[in-house]
Amino acid sequence: MGCAVGQMASFSKTITETDVYGFAGITGDFNPLHVDAVKAEAGRFGERIAHGMLSASFISTVIATRLPGPGTIYMGQEVRFLNPVRFGDTITATVVIEELLDRGRVRLHTFVENQKGETVVDGYALVKLPRKEGEGENG
Repeated sequence: MGCAVGQMASFSKTITETDVYGFAGITGDFNPLHVDAVKAEAGRFGERIAHGMLSASFISTVIATRLPGPGTIYMGQEVRFLNPVRFGDTITATVVIEELLDRGRVRLHTFVENQKGETVVDGYALVKLPRKEGEGENG
């Protein structure tokens, strides 16, 4: 698979109540900010919001399925949570190849935006490209 600096790919999803409750169930994070409408209304955002890591997890979707794609090894991720994701928001996770490194490693700029174009998550990932058929472990 050929990769070039500047290549990009994205994945979009509208965040539902079911997504948030499913994520809470899988992770055990039942923070009232995410699952208790009454307590969340009295909080900082005035309503329930999605888990930051739920939004960031869609970066993995892009890396694993689109760019660089299947077989990519996720080595690290830095994220900053900049804005809340509300129920009903459509978010788009985007990955941009920023730098080709040695030993098949690639530095990616990763970010998630809502339907208003506001960045909700920003960061960088380090991945190892999928091995080509017949390539050795150091390939």
